[in-house]
Amino acid sequence: MKAHDGLYIDGAWRPAGSGEVIEVVNPADEQVIGRVPAGGALDVDTAVRAARAALPAWAATAPAERAARLVALRDALAARKDEIAGTVTAELGSPLQFSQAVHVGLPIAVTGSYAELAASHSFEEKVGNSTIFHEPIGVVGAITPWNYPLHQIVAKVAPALAAGCTVVLKPAEDTPLTARLFAAAVHEAGLPAGVFNLVTGLGPVAGQALAEHPGVDLLSFTGSTAVGRQIGAVAGAAVKKVALELGGKSANVILPGADLAKAVAVGVANVMSNSGQTCSAWTRMLVHRDRYQEAVELAGAAAAKYGDRIGPLVSARQRDRVRGYIEKGVAEGARLVAGGPESPRERGYYVSPTVFADVTPEMTIAQEEIFGPVLSVLRYDDEDDALRIANGTVYGLAGAVWAADEAEAVAFARRMDTGQVDINGGRFNPLAPFGGYKQSGVGRELGTHGLAEYLQTKSLQF
Repeated sequence: MKAHDGLYIDGAWRPAGSGEVIEVVNPADEQVIGRVPAGGALDVDTAVRAARAALPAWAATAPAERAARLVALRDALAARKDEIAGTVTAELGSPLQFSQAVHVGLPIAVTGSYAELAASHSFEEKVGNSTIFHEPIGVVGAITPWNYPLHQIVAKVAPALAAGCTVVLKPAEDTPLTARLFAAAVHEAGLPAGVFNLVTGLGPVAGQALAEHPGVDLLSFTGSTAVGRQIGAVAGAAVKKVALELGGKSANVILPGADLAKAVAVGVANVMSNSGQTCSAWTRMLVHRDRYQEAVELAGAAAAKYGDRIGPLVSARQRDRVRGYIEKGVAEGARLVAGGPESPRERGYYVSPTVFADVTPEMTIAQEEIFGPVLSVLRYDDEDDALRIANGTVYGLAGAVWAADEAEAVAFARRMDTGQVDINGGRFNPLAPFGGYKQSGVGRELGTHGLAEYLQTKSLQF
């Protein structure tokens, strides 16, 4: 068996027990580009047992040594950056430039940030007559989505390793090739056998087995809210900790007096990024009624420029899902300004960049996560009305506020029920906590807050 042909368990590539495979399809041309093993419950059990056996030694490793392994992992990923970017483009459909800058550049930086945190973080503190120890929670079961196939892996695995945990990763079946390259980089970085394990497979089989396994101490899942509920129920029955990063329906609130042209342009770009397959995308643009029509025209013109600049959706299933939402938006009375349900190309899972006007807050397209290049523009009467609309979904992952006065934007953002808000186009910060309110999830990723998810607390009194 060639390297990477199997599952990566206990420091080596080995065949899956079932012998079944998952075909990986390029969404741009619908051609099969690879096959990976479809691991099952027995493979998951083997991987968890390997992680369990490796845990004591890795947890006892000095933080400086864990930091050194993470530096080596960062460098191994950087050495493979072109191969990884090409693989992401092939299996996800992301334009190569975006794959290089975001899909690969961001996780390399995040890996480096956790190397620094492993070396600098205080895993021990004194409070009165107590010494408090922050210890690794144990074996982590990580289940990652397809939309950011390397970043979502790194956002779970890097802090887990920095904390002293061992990991079993089950990546999304649509984009497993990137996960295999990550496992190869782990091997090159010299992590001890069993510290990191990879089981490719189907969610209802391998994912379910990982979620239910009694040897897993923490389940970290990114994906839909519906699946998150199922994982939360499984974990709750076992009194097992979960970290859930789920859906979003984020509001981009443009207050009166803001630079409308800039706010609309950045807002449309945010929605079209990664073909709209981003949980934190600002898919609802809220504009005061006095400038509503102007904003709609700007948004339609901006979206039209993305027709040849965005990639396909990840699968035929996802394309059909997004088309269904567009059709529902039309049926419920929203007005198409750009795009529509028709495919812009004969081949590939493409959806046209789409903008809806005359959207009301109760419409399906204003309430449910579409996960495609679809923007809804809503009007509001005053700031209280804007806040009511912004907070009027079950989600609370991200958002944006634009205002002529930064203090006004901050005051509005403080009233939003969401985990992260960009003020006047503030840049993404990979050290800031990322996570949501309400049904957008439980826990945080990135930075010190992400590290804390993989630690448990013990106090000794003297």
